[in-house]
Amino acid sequence: MNGNVLVSGGLGYIGSHAATLLLEKGYDVVIVDNLSNSRKEILSGIEKITGKKPKVYFEDLKDPAVPEKIMKENDIKAVIHFAAYKAVGESMEKPLMYYENNLFSLINTLKASLNYGVKNFIFSSSCTVYGEPEELPVTEESPVVKAESPYGNTKKVAEDILTDLTNAEKSFNVISLRYFNPIGAHPTALIGELPLGVPNNLVPFITQTAYGIRKQLRVFGSDYNTPDGTPIRDYIDIMDLVEAHIVALERLFIGENESNFEVFNLGTGQGGSVLEVINAFEKATGVKLNYVITDRRPGDVEKIWADPTKANKVLGWKAKRSLEESLKTAWEWEKYYRQNLDV
Repeated sequence: MNGNVLVSGGLGYIGSHAATLLLEKGYDVVIVDNLSNSRKEILSGIEKITGKKPKVYFEDLKDPAVPEKIMKENDIKAVIHFAAYKAVGESMEKPLMYYENNLFSLINTLKASLNYGVKNFIFSSSCTVYGEPEELPVTEESPVVKAESPYGNTKKVAEDILTDLTNAEKSFNVISLRYFNPIGAHPTALIGELPLGVPNNLVPFITQTAYGIRKQLRVFGSDYNTPDGTPIRDYIDIMDLVEAHIVALERLFIGENESNFEVFNLGTGQGGSVLEVINAFEKATGVKLNYVITDRRPGDVEKIWADPTKANKVLGWKAKRSLEESLKTAWEWEKYYRQNLDV
């Protein structure tokens, strides 16, 4: 296709898998990433998988000159915006850092898009906009409520910004994809989730504990109103997740979108508890985990899972990969990374 797709945060967990799939589908990809929660080594994984080298800017979108420069130097036709801080716990401790990073980078990228006539924008949103839902599963019509964390609120405010912008700019098209909990890695094990420092998400903490990087896995809370007392989430394989981005992008390019601001839940429709994930990992890999139950963590939602019917019907997309399959690829990536890149 003519023109480039700008992938912001394209060396991060979801962004790197999306960039890889875009390259495999024949798109020209431009990545911008400030390496705040990623490493340059991920780029070599993308290149090994695809045999292609995307153009990369190691710069920060909080500087408004950066997206302007990227738009000026490249024929960008669409943006997939992943760049954001994403740790719930950290956002509780450093709210201003989260508002500054997640909203300034979005606004600067949107302004540059408008200035250079880019009409297609896919936003990386989150099920955190539903807060602690009153009814399950959640649909796109479920109320967007007061966020449980500053991180969650940045996603809600970002969607408000996009709603207002698309109301004002009728030719600007946005699809907001509300992710549930992405897990797993590329089937080649050449790229995967790579948190810097102590992981905030369950699965990298599991794989690091299994590998011996962490002495113990902490399970935050066992007194929730769930069958085994631990929180429930909708865990979706990273490859299923990024495939939805390609479908959404093509929907915008073809002009099939029914309005210029559309929202889709990306989940499996199944909830899994923390203990169920631990058991599934042990079954998939044969590795026993040393874990301990501790107190609840501030900002955590008790239980949430998706109703993905709209994405299934409208996008023709469906999550296909199993929980055990995702956990196995996460483990293969952990081993590959430790043995080849962790220097």
